[in-house]
Amino acid sequence: MNDVPPLPPNSKPASQQEFLRVFLANEREIYRYVAALVPTRGDAQEIVQQTAVALWEKFDDYDRSLPFAPWACRFSLNIARRWMARRQRWKTLLESGLADELASRREQLQPEFDARLMHLSRCMEKLPSDHRQLIESYYFQEISIETLAHQTQRKVDAVYKALQRIRRQLGDCIQRCGHEEVTT
Repeated sequence: MNDVPPLPPNSKPASQQEFLRVFLANEREIYRYVAALVPTRGDAQEIVQQTAVALWEKFDDYDRSLPFAPWACRFSLNIARRWMARRQRWKTLLESGLADELASRREQLQPEFDARLMHLSRCMEKLPSDHRQLIESYYFQEISIETLAHQTQRKVDAVYKALQRIRRQLGDCIQRCGHEEVTT
């Protein structure tokens, strides 16, 4: 995830551009990390925004010889902890150490997550272009089912079923890739 292109030579304040370049290249990974810690997409988005502000303020402290995502995820973990502490219903989870356990477990599983993401990328490339477009529109661009139905001139149920079939195909493909990796 740290395949970030170098800055152009005529850049504005280099630190600002470097931060934006590195943060945007890692934003999805930071979001996935946060989404594993909190219950809703909106909460995760809010925490990622707060993380961006904190990272911006502390970017001069970042050791550029180390990967950005783990450094950023530590910030987001602290912000998520504060978020949970402010919400009474989540206080018991924080006190029981669940957030620390989830963060620790995620670190242990990170190599598997990375492998599965790589397999997903390969499997997405194998999809017919209309299937890939439907998946990208729904999951990455977050276009609603109703809008997709209108755009593709299908019924809403047909879009749901198409997404279900494509997800199943992707799941099977990811499983095969993982199995092939183990047997070779």
